[in-house]
Amino acid sequence: MEKIIECVPNFSVSEAKDKKTFDAIIDCFRDVEGVKLLDYSSDADHNRSVVTVIGEPEPLKEVMVTAIGTAVKLIDMTKHVGQHPRMGCVDVVPFIPIRGTTVEEADALAKEVATEAAEKFGQPFFLYEDSAKGLKHSANLATIRKGQFEGMAEKIAADPETWTPDIGPSTIHPTGGATVIGARMPLIAYNINLSTSSVEIAQKIADKIRNIKGGFKYCKAMGVLLENKEDPSKNVAQVSMNLTNYTKTSIYTVFETVRMEARRYGVNVMGSEIIGLVPLQALVDCAAYYLGLNNLEESNCGFETKFTTDQVLETRL
Repeated sequence: MEKIIECVPNFSVSEAKDKKTFDAIIDCFRDVEGVKLLDYSSDADHNRSVVTVIGEPEPLKEVMVTAIGTAVKLIDMTKHVGQHPRMGCVDVVPFIPIRGTTVEEADALAKEVATEAAEKFGQPFFLYEDSAKGLKHSANLATIRKGQFEGMAEKIAADPETWTPDIGPSTIHPTGGATVIGARMPLIAYNINLSTSSVEIAQKIADKIRNIKGGFKYCKAMGVLLENKEDPSKNVAQVSMNLTNYTKTSIYTVFETVRMEARRYGVNVMGSEIIGLVPLQALVDCAAYYLGLNNLEESNCGFETKFTTDQVLETRL
């Protein structure tokens, strides 16, 4: 592949709750020339699945249109229940330039996918991140999605000048809702589990670190509950995050901040998880921080850690 673009579509379905629909969507990405399925994960509490796929622009466009059509056909948002905010059967579809491509090319591809899917399946699309420049509405996913599926039609009707979808029908699909699509830089989906079942505590911690509440600029966060149906005493509250620029807001920064804030409530961090794929450099940055690596070089602003991915053996093979 000379040009590689990554796509990480989020579908409002989980393997545990609807395996048939989940399998049908994942099958859209299998054995497609010019496209490679890298990863997929499914969360029953969120009732959501995240797919990571890379490909050349044209075959990637075709496979994404097919997957969106499958989701519109099989997922009924009027019956959807889950912990994660959502507004459509395909909730968000980011395109990320990886190799030999630019954000502008990823933006063009996102708009082509939205236009074709809207024409074929009647699904409306809102543009976000780098694809939303110059538009009246916010480029922020959380702001666009506010109101979720249940309130989106009313949101559009109340302020059509701002919230009429950018591509496709002027209101939501009756069962498919609406989809957010656009180009952006790599994002890390990162969650931290707490030794409490209190979502209130998790949300208070999330409010301390999320950008919209005055926290870290490149962090989106919320508190959710991971339910144990067999034993509710084992329910776990979670701080669920998206780090939109790991070079500015690192994994270790939010981890340490969440751990510090949790202590205020007498709560410990039980562990954390990464959903989907993560850039190697983000993990190298964590290693450099926690190991106190001493490869330091003086700079104008003090000292900077110079340990890089080039020092990881496997990257040199």
